[in-house]
Amino acid sequence: MRQRKGAIRLMECYSLRGKREGHLEDRFICSICGEEHAGLVTDWAYTLPDEVWAIPEAERADKARFNNDLCQFNDRNFIRCVLEVPFTEDAGYFGWGAWAEVDWPTFERYLELYDVDGNSEPTHIGTLANELPAYPGSIGTPVVIQFREPTKRPSLYVNPENQEKIAFEQHNGINDARYHEILGIIGQR
Repeated sequence: MRQRKGAIRLMECYSLRGKREGHLEDRFICSICGEEHAGLVTDWAYTLPDEVWAIPEAERADKARFNNDLCQFNDRNFIRCVLEVPFTEDAGYFGWGAWAEVDWPTFERYLELYDVDGNSEPTHIGTLANELPAYPGSIGTPVVIQFREPTKRPSLYVNPENQEKIAFEQHNGINDARYHEILGIIGQR
C-alpha cells in the first residue's frame, strides 16, 4: 500500500503562513524536510490514535497494525484525516492531522477507494481519536468524514450544532489572536 507524506507524533508542516505587512517574519524548522522555512506552522498532526500511541513502543507493533494512514487495534479501525479550521483574517486554514475511529464498513470502503478519487463518495461517520490540545475534551467528538482525491487525506467535519469550541471554530474560523494562542498551546510560540 502506498503511503502518503511522512508522519511524526506531533507536527507536519505542509503549508506556511507568510510575512504580512506590519508583521515580523517568523521562521521554523520543518519536521519533515529538516529545512528552515519562513512563516508559522499551520499543520499539527498525530502519528497514531492516542490510545494506540499510549501502548509502550516495544509492544505497539505487536498489538496494533498501522501505517501513516490506517490503523487497526483489536477490533477497532482508524483512518488518518485532516480537520481544517479556517483563518478569518487571511486565506488558508490551520489543519489538525487527526485520526478518526470508524466502523468496519467505512474502513473497508476507504481501502477500496484509497487510490481513486473519493470526492463523490457519501460521507461517513466516526469519532475523533486524538485529544487536540487547543480543544480540551475533544477526543471522542462525533465527526463526519469526506473522502477526497488519493493524494489527500479525508476531511473531518464537526457538526456545527455541536456546542463545543472545536465546532464553532471550524465553522466560523479563527482570527490571528486565536491562531497565535493555538501556536502557544502546541509549543510553537
